[in-house]
Amino acid sequence: MKKRTLGNGLEVSALGLGCMGLNFGYGTAVSKTDGIALIRAAVDLGVTFFDTAEIYGPFTNEEMVGEALRPFRDKVVIATKFGFQTFAADAPGKTALNSRPKHIKEVADASLKRLGIEVIDLFYQHRVDPAVPIEEVAGAVKELIAAGKVRHFGICEASAQTIRRAHAVQPLTAVQSEYSLWTRGPEAEVLPTLEELSIGFVPYSPLGKGFLTGKIDSASSFAKGDLRNSIPRFAPDARDANQALVDLLKHVGDRHRATPAQVALAWLLSRKPWIVPIPGTTKLHRLEENLGAAELSLTNDDLTEIETAASKISIQGARYPEQLEKMTGL
Repeated sequence: MKKRTLGNGLEVSALGLGCMGLNFGYGTAVSKTDGIALIRAAVDLGVTFFDTAEIYGPFTNEEMVGEALRPFRDKVVIATKFGFQTFAADAPGKTALNSRPKHIKEVADASLKRLGIEVIDLFYQHRVDPAVPIEEVAGAVKELIAAGKVRHFGICEASAQTIRRAHAVQPLTAVQSEYSLWTRGPEAEVLPTLEELSIGFVPYSPLGKGFLTGKIDSASSFAKGDLRNSIPRFAPDARDANQALVDLLKHVGDRHRATPAQVALAWLLSRKPWIVPIPGTTKLHRLEENLGAAELSLTNDDLTEIETAASKISIQGARYPEQLEKMTGL
């Protein structure tokens, strides 16, 4: 697997693994045994960058990732996140933002314990908390870095202004936001800011929560508890309208004997050398398919065709329900 560098020195595989979906967000969770097996298969295939968060579960995803990666600790980079106030198991799904410095430090200690590691490689603020100045958040992470509990600071779904303010207190290594051919908001202000400040970019949901794989159509149904049931972009009429984007990816892929997912990921990799997508999956053959994108080189003609055709496709449906959308771009 080819390597890329985030920020000023965090080297990772060109594609990482988003681990959330193994037991959170997409309906039925895989067994712990199967989840660990998939994560370890990713290591065997050259992945060195793994993404989790305390809120995934809550807590169980970190525990799974930590156990899976324990034998390879010196070969991998583990990213996790703070920023939510988690509640008891009898209130599933109930969360609130909390990035107060005291809470950040408590989360760091708890995540270290669950992951079974001595230091968190990359510690992201999961969502910007309007109640806490970003300078205080960055200052808390700076203290954790000085204490040897964290190596690198990141932030998720933040505006260019917030990124600049955080970076001025504690240099950011990476920003994580949703980015793909059907979610291109970061291009306007965030990506130019990251390039200026030499900050890496980690796109989550780089396959549009599965839609860009070509395996979902208007007749597809999702399991109970699958977050896509509440996302406007996954309403049947929106899926019908957005199919044109998948058709474009398939058309380009046919020339390279590549799948729509591989073209979607290769397109992201072509954007900047400091972009590292983190597709997630629960299936080994999908993992192998996704990682194959790192070897797919799209030509200039391919990229021009994608850009020209995509510019004529109007993506239908919001990417989040209104309440969650309010937590982005702050």
